[in-house]
Amino acid sequence: MKVVVLVSGGMDSVTALHHAAKNHEIVAGLSFDYGSKHNGREIPFAEWHCEQLGVRHQVMALPFINAHFQSDLLKSGGDIPEGHYEADNMKQTVVPFRNGILLSIAAGFAESIGAEGLVIAAHSGDHAIYPDCREEFMRPMAEAIAAGTYADLQIIRPFIDQRKEDIVSVGAELGVDFSETWSCYKGGELHCGKCGTCVERKEAFAIAGVEDPTVYS
Repeated sequence: MKVVVLVSGGMDSVTALHHAAKNHEIVAGLSFDYGSKHNGREIPFAEWHCEQLGVRHQVMALPFINAHFQSDLLKSGGDIPEGHYEADNMKQTVVPFRNGILLSIAAGFAESIGAEGLVIAAHSGDHAIYPDCREEFMRPMAEAIAAGTYADLQIIRPFIDQRKEDIVSVGAELGVDFSETWSCYKGGELHCGKCGTCVERKEAFAIAGVEDPTVYS
């Protein structure tokens, strides 16, 4: 199947990119610059992995999200909270309906370039905090996109029932260079090691029994 992969440059989406390269024909890797504090750190890694696979990399700028949405993940928001990624304060990093918006735009782009499917790396570890990562959302969204496209565009979600440590294991088997990925929501020079995504990253490598190549500040 010809697919577009949503690839942010994080470890989940990069693993999904490499997984798709083994199972589909990737016509593009698609990144969104929507004004998050870490977009500038993530997107170059997305581009790097696409280059390694010989895949077209497309970046779409969505400045209206940073300008008009409320989330501490955005440059326009407050400080990134620290602590465990399933703690209630991590809800401050939710960008309202982000995956709904990104999937809708990705669907239009994918159909325009002749793709038959979209790959997204949503996983079960995200479900506690992010409502638009849950299968309860993904299923009807997939049905709407299929119904609303001549291509009957499919939403492929290979990790929807897996946790982040499972994705680390898959990536390790695929030979993914996790040092060339970014997680930290603060978007500094190094991973902070304290925000929810850094904690999740460290925990995932530890549970999977895979060496963590990340340098934390």
